[in-house]
Amino acid sequence: MSAQLPDKLKALLDSPVFVVVATAQPDGSPHASPVWIKRDGDDVLFSTTVDRRKPKNIQHDPRVSVVVVPPDSPYTYAEIRGTAEMTTEGGQELIDELSMKYTGKKYREFNPAAAQDAERLVVRITPRKIVGTL
Repeated sequence: MSAQLPDKLKALLDSPVFVVVATAQPDGSPHASPVWIKRDGDDVLFSTTVDRRKPKNIQHDPRVSVVVVPPDSPYTYAEIRGTAEMTTEGGQELIDELSMKYTGKKYREFNPAAAQDAERLVVRITPRKIVGTL
């Protein structure tokens, strides 16, 4: 059963807030990294490439955690625990949309080295539980 995001958290996710996504490595140790995100209803989407650690971890164990800390209120946070699915469909479009949200530029304009990137993925996280102080 999926969880619904509170309106305050939706508004924060719709802003250019950085989040940290945590996945479990095959040996069980955590892997965490900051990412750009967007919201699609109650789902959270981020972009990565097929050759990075996050998709490898998600293939092994789709459970993920997303931690959101408002930059103007560092003593509050939300953690979104959920399950991730991945697809290549729309991968380049998502990174361009996220780059516009966070930098005001298309991704390859913001990061010219991206022309050498591996294929892009869309990672969709369906929330199962939301905890925190937001």
